[in-house]
Amino acid sequence: MDYLAVYPDGTGTAFLGGTRTDIHADTPEAAREQLRQLVAHHAADRGEAMHVTVQEGSTTWAIVIDAEGHVASAGDVAPTPDAPPRRRLVPVPVPAAPSPDQPPWPDDPRGPSYQPMPMPMLEEVLEQPVSYPPRRSFLADTARVQPATQGWRGALNATRLTRLAPGPVEEGRRRSIDAVSQHWPGPRTVAIVNGKGGAGKTPTTILLSAVFARYGGAGVLAWDNNQFRGTLGWRTEQGPHQGTLLELLPQVPRLLGTGAQSADLARFVHHQTQDRYDVLRSKPMALADEQRISPADVTAIHDVATKYYRLVFMDSGNDESDPAWRAMIDHTDQLVVATTTRDDHAEAGALLLEALADRDERSAHLSRQAVTIVTQADSKARPGDVAAIANGYKPLARAAVTIPYDPAMVDGLLRYAALSPATQDAWLSAAAAVAQGL
Repeated sequence: MDYLAVYPDGTGTAFLGGTRTDIHADTPEAAREQLRQLVAHHAADRGEAMHVTVQEGSTTWAIVIDAEGHVASAGDVAPTPDAPPRRRLVPVPVPAAPSPDQPPWPDDPRGPSYQPMPMPMLEEVLEQPVSYPPRRSFLADTARVQPATQGWRGALNATRLTRLAPGPVEEGRRRSIDAVSQHWPGPRTVAIVNGKGGAGKTPTTILLSAVFARYGGAGVLAWDNNQFRGTLGWRTEQGPHQGTLLELLPQVPRLLGTGAQSADLARFVHHQTQDRYDVLRSKPMALADEQRISPADVTAIHDVATKYYRLVFMDSGNDESDPAWRAMIDHTDQLVVATTTRDDHAEAGALLLEALADRDERSAHLSRQAVTIVTQADSKARPGDVAAIANGYKPLARAAVTIPYDPAMVDGLLRYAALSPATQDAWLSAAAAVAQGL
């Protein structure tokens, strides 16, 4: 026998086809609706309407529910004389509640205590999924927090006598590592910009590339998109060749073809053995008019770069009117403004963001979501000078991160491991801020 029960606390029980199902709702009305839908599902599986007995309080009655959820009194179902027996459903109207001056439904043969189970009429049926009580998964999260490895907590844990959790500083560093270690669906392009030379665009390009490659793995390219003696190649390792983007351009059709392999790019890019990213150089020894590239060239190189690399960092020139510079912006997913504590560098970066905000809708979005990285290039600059520049950018950009002065950033090849621990952590925080926009 198929049986339904509704209880005053909003719970209910269904015995359908020998299976018991318990439901949990906020009110008896909601419980009735869940039971109606549950029976309709069973009727659909059987291919015929179902006779069920309903118990609510001290009252019991019989109804029929079909696969559409239509409800009829069991007494209204009868076979026709000229056809095989089948169930005909007639909607059961819900009696109006009696007034205080009248006895409750005196003509109802089932007695004054009977309260019919309110079911929607045909035109009121709603398609709602049946909800079941939540079940706790057997696959509980068993991940454990790694004990502290830094500071006094790490020192105590090293004795193996304690197992202390990391402090706030170490915990923040771990969150930054998690952020830059992610792999996103599809390639991402980050442009490092400022209209003034010497504002720190090239060091920013190098060290962001290094952080993402060190923690997130291979597939990171630093590209010198500069037609006026870009120096990215001067501050990074050179591979066993002289390849630049000028040598790569004629090979774009082949590199985009189905027969090309990622190792073919080794003829044109320079791998950084310690920091694990690749560099696509410009040719700073050539005159600008000898290495002029067009917006179409930028797009072609970008097509190659995003075919073989998951992250592309573009070191830009200073001419914001250059068509190649504007083509870079059109391919950018995250904008980074590099500046030092010099007022002219900071002002040039701010003016650039304001100009992009007026260019078009996409550029305005890049401007609002930009990350500003303020490096203390001058050893004589005070901490207040760095903070003042960062605070000035907060209304203009999504985030502003400061980098302390570090002599390892001044000249020569720039490697992440050569930086002081404090500077490394600052670049890790800067990279994490960039990652939030990817």
